[in-house]
Formats: sequence, C-alpha cells, structure tokens
Amino acid sequence: MKYFIGIVPREEYKTRITEFRDKWKNNSISDIVEPHITLKAQGGLTQDEKWISIVKEICYKTSPFQITLAKPMFFGEEILYLSTTSKELYTLHERILRKVAPPSDLIEKYFELDNYVPHLTIGKTAYGLTKQELINMANLAEIELAPFPTFEVTSVRIYQESAPNRYIKYLDIPLNEDK
Repeated sequence: MKYFIGIVPREEYKTRITEFRDKWKNNSISDIVEPHITLKAQGGLTQDEKWISIVKEICYKTSPFQITLAKPMFFGEEILYLSTTSKELYTLHERILRKVAPPSDLIEKYFELDNYVPHLTIGKTAYGLTKQELINMANLAEIELAPFPTFEVTSVRIYQESAPNRYIKYLDIPLNEDK
C-alpha cells in the first residue's frame, strides 16, 4: 500500500480545476487523484502507518496558513502544473520530512527537501496528453483558471493507493486552529 500527503484547494476551485482538466478527453489525471498540492511524497510513508502519529503531532503544532495558486508552469515538456507560493508550506514539508526521515535515495527520487517544488498538476504526457495539448492547456489555463486564488490551509489529507496508480482520500488531519 502506498500513501502520500497533500493539500486540497477549497471545494469550488477544486471543482473548477477538475472540470478544466476533464476538457481533454485523453487526460486521465482525474481518474488517478483529485486536484491537490503534494506536501509529502510516498517515501517513508510505510504500511505500518506509524508515521501517521508523527504527522498528526506536527499538524497539531502548526497553525493554519495561506497558499496562493499561480500561473501555469512546466516540468520539462511533460508535466503542466499551477505554481504555488507559501513559505509555511515549505516549512511544513521540511518538518514532516525530517521527522518521518525517509532514506536519502527516496528524498532524491521524490524531489523533496531542496528539490521540493510545490505545485498542483493539471496535465501530464504520462496521463494521456501530447506535448502540444499541454501547451494548449497552459494557454487556456491562464484564462480559464484565473484569477488564481489564495486559500487558507486548515488540514492536510493523506491519500492511499486504492489500485495501481490510483489514490483516494484516506484521512484528513486538521492543523491547530487555536494557535
């Protein structure tokens, strides 16, 4: 069983992103996972689930914070995403990563710590789109997904693999709103 931790945008914008992604018939990303910003990738999130109590403790010590989604960008020519800005997101990522402590090869494999680029994926060639469709999607995202929102993060979501390369909500962990 595989897991990862993400942050979900507010419901109305999540729906808007899903509807946008689904305009491309070959885009299978919505079949894989709902729109989210990855906070912590799979490395170190083991089946014994002992790491969940670590994540809960960190979240309890973390106040809600703001994330701003921003313009579409690319990883190479294969992945299109909405960029994000939030200093607190980087801090939370690092705190979870340091406590879960996956091996360095997994940190490197999943682009964490110094290589962490928080983002919300809207299309990938690996999920059925051509490079040209991604370019077209990026141009349209500038228009259809703007204005890009700022939203408050009050919880994080653990996703669990339900079938090969398919993830569903497993558990929401609230941040400490009393801080």
